[in-house]
Amino acid sequence: MTTRFLWALGVYAVLALMAAFTLDGNLRLAVWILLAGLTVKTCIAYKAGW
Repeated sequence: MTTRFLWALGVYAVLALMAAFTLDGNLRLAVWILLAGLTVKTCIAYKAGW
């Protein structure tokens, strides 16, 4: 795995943890859904070789 890919996944994880501790309710859920979508998009781009 490349370093950029691992850094991207790490940043997404940190943002998800920050959202877990600072937000509540629907806003936290919306942020988690957004981050999950970005993670899936990043994984697809990595597998495609972009």
